[in-house]
Amino acid sequence: MAFRSLFTMPVVKADDEEELVDPQAALREKCQSKGHIESLYNKYQECNDRVNGRSKTTETCMEELFDYVAELDHCVAHSLFSKLK
Repeated sequence: MAFRSLFTMPVVKADDEEELVDPQAALREKCQSKGHIESLYNKYQECNDRVNGRSKTTETCMEELFDYVAELDHCVAHSLFSKLK
């Protein structure tokens, strides 16, 4: 039991008055409205619709998904770390 108490996870308690907001989620919403990221999302959705409309296909939309998520994360990374406490 003594060994287990040495390696306990720290607990973070928030004040009851302030609600925690994830800055990454807010920044992602803001970045999604940018033109080039929105067009990547539309390409991904078009691919998804195309793939889901077929019964037998080997096509996946991984490339479109990775392009979209990488660009979104790149946009968010510019200002995310300045908002962390």
